[in-house]
Amino acid sequence: MRAITLLGPQFREPNLAPVLAELGLEGALVSITAGWQEREGEIDELAAHVGRDVTDLALYARTEDIFARDRQLFDSYRARQERLRAMQDLYRLQLEHARSAVRDVWNYGADPAIARPARRSALGLMRRLDREHALAIERVHEEFDRDTGSGGRTEIARHREQLAGLIRPSTAVLIAGGHVAILINRMRLLGLADLIANKPVLAWSAGAMAISERVVLFHDSPPQGAGIAELFEQGLGLVTGVLPFPHAQTRLHLHDSAHVSILARRFAPAHCLTLDHGSALSFADGRLARAANSWRLTRDGTLAEAAPT
Repeated sequence: MRAITLLGPQFREPNLAPVLAELGLEGALVSITAGWQEREGEIDELAAHVGRDVTDLALYARTEDIFARDRQLFDSYRARQERLRAMQDLYRLQLEHARSAVRDVWNYGADPAIARPARRSALGLMRRLDREHALAIERVHEEFDRDTGSGGRTEIARHREQLAGLIRPSTAVLIAGGHVAILINRMRLLGLADLIANKPVLAWSAGAMAISERVVLFHDSPPQGAGIAELFEQGLGLVTGVLPFPHAQTRLHLHDSAHVSILARRFAPAHCLTLDHGSALSFADGRLARAANSWRLTRDGTLAEAAPT
């Protein structure tokens, strides 16, 4: 049975230890902190919180070692990332115009029955842009894997064997936050989805985003930029049917019913779920089995308490 738990942020009010106890997960743990980049492996506070041994898998350092030894792979990787960045810029330009149309139509003071088709049409454009962008990202990753033969390269295989040896005796895998692109790229390159397939996983912040089906960047009031949610990457798909929104209380205008409605409708059929301090969502074989301190964004613009399905 695949057991996945998504948690809220752990930096101020960690709830990882009590959740581990509730799940009955005892014994040694392994962690993935690649999203912290150069701070990877600084897990003394994490180990102290859970009160047991934690071994960091050092994915960031391992990937740097692979790139240093396999320059051809590094060049291909860098070219892929540059291509993805350009694609993201073009997608964002289109999305900004589509979002303006959606907001204008949503705020137009027409009778709801009259406005409904226009709202559906405007939102359909955003959904089409998301869908096309997702397919384009998928093609880029498929081309990279095919052209580089990444799964069979000597240095990757060597590190995968080492990782398998570390993961095998562990009780569970912890996936922390940080830079989501760094985190997911390292996990994907080293094939972590397969290596941790039979282990309970607990993930928070960017870690929760990385193991979902889609990674969506969002911030309604950013220091710079338009503040529009944008599809950013394919996730690893360890948990399906949900779109986690870490730090939702500070990054989303949850009091804006029109905005909440648009997000819920745009990313349907996935359920948009908040992850704030104290949140815990436990999935067993793809079904939400336990929910605490999390809210689901609804089509009518309200927040509904997340509940087991």
